[in-house]
Amino acid sequence: MTEQSFLRTISDVGRIITAIDSTVRFPEVVDILVAKYGGAIDIFCQLIAESSSSADVLRKIRTQGRDPDERMALLKMYRRCVAPVLDTEKTKKIRKVDSETLIENYGDTFKPITKLQRQFAALPKEYRYALAALVGEYDTRGQLGYQLTNEFFEWFEHTFSDLYTIDGPRGAGRDIELSELFPEFPGSYPCDFVIKRAADDQVLAIGFARYDSTRGGAQSDDRTGGNANKVEKAKAFASVLPRRLKLIFLSDGPGLEHGDTWEESCALDGQWGGRVRVTTLKLAEARITPDWLEG
Repeated sequence: MTEQSFLRTISDVGRIITAIDSTVRFPEVVDILVAKYGGAIDIFCQLIAESSSSADVLRKIRTQGRDPDERMALLKMYRRCVAPVLDTEKTKKIRKVDSETLIENYGDTFKPITKLQRQFAALPKEYRYALAALVGEYDTRGQLGYQLTNEFFEWFEHTFSDLYTIDGPRGAGRDIELSELFPEFPGSYPCDFVIKRAADDQVLAIGFARYDSTRGGAQSDDRTGGNANKVEKAKAFASVLPRRLKLIFLSDGPGLEHGDTWEESCALDGQWGGRVRVTTLKLAEARITPDWLEG
């Protein structure tokens, strides 16, 4: 059973979207990134100059005594300049992933050390700027989502301070697993926040927050499909969940206007007999109400 989707009544999607703009623009961002990564670039140049092979550069970057933030910056440079085939997230796991295994599996794709030494012997200023920009390209990834979550938490706590509590990471942090709330729930089901009744700590709703600056194609399919799967998984194990547990999808950002994303959001809104609601921050006052949470 599905209640009528509230989102389908909205004719101008742009009016309900929250514009969060905390990104430093070009060219101002270049000076910030050069200041942030200039020291790591100097170290990278030094490692190339004193190494006998490209594999040796990787070994030196992945030594356990190196500062983790510095190592991560150097690994990003290594991927950009030496071995694009390497996965940065995998290479940063220095205890779980052995350097020699990486070299054996992918070493034949590494740029030769002689070419690297020639290119980095006297790195021009404009190249340093370009490298800093490449390394810092995704530094703000996720920040808009954290800001959206924090603003939603502040609105909720101000609005329902005596009635309900909301818990979860406001920024980077471990998600709340549904099995932590309901031990009978099988498998992994991470949530961004949980809403409880203040009087008796009863769980009333779980939520998921996403801010999409832009969205399209396969990315849109992954996001909306993942949301639909969350609903279906909750429905499949409804017997171990509270009878009227609500699911909140806090979805915001200009990417929501993308045709497929908006259509899937409309289809998701109102599912499970009205227990599922999709909302933006601007719609929260009308959509997240005591009547709905308790109903």
